Amino acid sequence: MAHATKRYKMRNGKPTKQFTWRVLYRAPEGHAQEWLSESGFPTKKLAEDWGDAQERAIREGTWIDPEKVNTTFGQFARTFMASRKKRGATGSRRWDRLENDILPRWDGVPLRKVSWFDVDSWQQTMPCEDVSRGHAVSLMSTIMTGAVDAGYVTVNPLFGRRRTKETAGDAGWVKPPKIQRDGGPRPEDAVLLAERLGPAVGMHVLATAFGGMRWGEGLGLHRDNTLLTRRQPWGAGEFVCPILRIKEEFAEYQERDENGNKKGYVLRLEPTKNDGSTRDVDVPPFLTTLLRYHLADWPHSRIFATASGVPWRRGNWSRTFRPAADGREEREKRQGVAHRAAWAPILPGLDMRALRALHDTMQSEIGVKEPLAFEAAGHKRPGIKRHYQKPTPGMRAKRLEGLEDVFWRAMGNLGMSTLWGRVDLRKHPGS
Repeated sequence: MAHATKRYKMRNGKPTKQFTWRVLYRAPEGHAQEWLSESGFPTKKLAEDWGDAQERAIREGTWIDPEKVNTTFGQFARTFMASRKKRGATGSRRWDRLENDILPRWDGVPLRKVSWFDVDSWQQTMPCEDVSRGHAVSLMSTIMTGAVDAGYVTVNPLFGRRRTKETAGDAGWVKPPKIQRDGGPRPEDAVLLAERLGPAVGMHVLATAFGGMRWGEGLGLHRDNTLLTRRQPWGAGEFVCPILRIKEEFAEYQERDENGNKKGYVLRLEPTKNDGSTRDVDVPPFLTTLLRYHLADWPHSRIFATASGVPWRRGNWSRTFRPAADGREEREKRQGVAHRAAWAPILPGLDMRALRALHDTMQSEIGVKEPLAFEAAGHKRPGIKRHYQKPTPGMRAKRLEGLEDVFWRAMGNLGMSTLWGRVDLRKHPGS
């Protein structure tokens, strides 16, 4: 039970007749000290009542250590990040979110003063897309839950709350879309872009548009995992088709130490995400033909890389890709500089993520069933149905037939039957 003692005030190193009351109460089991104290109470009863309240909170599991009670959000966020290691790119994005969006507002705010009203009001004023606001609030909530588990606060005020959306003023800011066209990219855009970029780079474009790989997954694709064979019983026979085995990816991100200090950008090979990303993707016949030519020509182990075989850096890729999609002006020949023809725009703003989205759009257009559509895109299907419904050979055959038809329709619309002036897709390699 808590008990109080007098604490005399000192003057010139000597005690005076003035005093306050100091309470001692038993610390929770496992604490570094057996007894804890608090001073400054005007009466003995107030001191003992306060001490009894602390012991009651300890028994009920709601007590907060006085040494933690004034910890700020920024202090605990850095502790949290150091103790919760994530995949390289994920950790880098979390740090960026903290530094750019969250800490400028919440760094010095004590954890106990973080309220849902203030957080919801703040997120509405963030000058970014609504999805980015959601990510910021979600990360804050994750950190606050960690603070509850670590005994810094008794409750996470952000847990389970629904954000206010679409309010007036700065909160209504919407980032303009990259692609200024209703419906997004077409298969014809992917074909034209691949033709313009040439066989090596163009193959990466087509494999993304018709295979649905993420950017990093394409960079990580090894020739040993390209055009393997899927075999499944199908009716009285067997379904056989070539596949791309997606099992690793290259990630480029800002590396940081455990305190969040920047160490520079790295490009690192990592396993794929744990949300269904490790998968085998069925390859339609036209893409199989092109990939066989590409594997015969390409000397490097990573089949979508720079001419020297190293993975593309985003900056170098952008300098190659952007003029092909956005167009460029003619450059006249002069001393030390070769002539460069002008390129008309194909689709300004088009990028590899949009080509991956095109693949998913095409799957929807040709009626690919959900079990296979989620698998091909590398997404984990939500709900109980993912445990009951599985892709069948019939679904796979229909998807391949549909993608093949989409490609040849696009080629016909463009008046093309070959790519890069050297490959007639109507002929099988070696025939």
